[in-house]
Amino acid sequence: MFKIYSVDDGRNVPIEYLPAAAITPKMGLALTQTGGQLAVASGTTAPSYICMCERTEACEAGEIIPVLRVGRDIIWETTAQAAMTSINLGDKVTLHTDGLQVTATTTSGVAEVVYKDGDAAGSMVRVRF
Repeated sequence: MFKIYSVDDGRNVPIEYLPAAAITPKMGLALTQTGGQLAVASGTTAPSYICMCERTEACEAGEIIPVLRVGRDIIWETTAQAAMTSINLGDKVTLHTDGLQVTATTTSGVAEVVYKDGDAAGSMVRVRF
């Protein structure tokens, strides 16, 4: 899951409420807006929002959910889906298909690695979008 580690100016990031596609929201899920609705951001799609709710079942299309807007001034903390041995600080990696983690793939990466707490899969990673 993506959670805020820090914001450059120390401000609180406001919660926004936007319509979702028929997705199953998870806390910290990376989201993008497509067709006026929120969808899971993965691979080379940079997220515009991070989900702030959790459900066990999918939303109905158009259902409003709480989200945080992604900004360049926010550092997000998550986990690495794969070993990060070849990843250096400053490299940009892609998002895992679950929208909750980053990968070790740098081709067309969207998440700039600013810190990593180890190289093993499952290690904590901090990124900026």
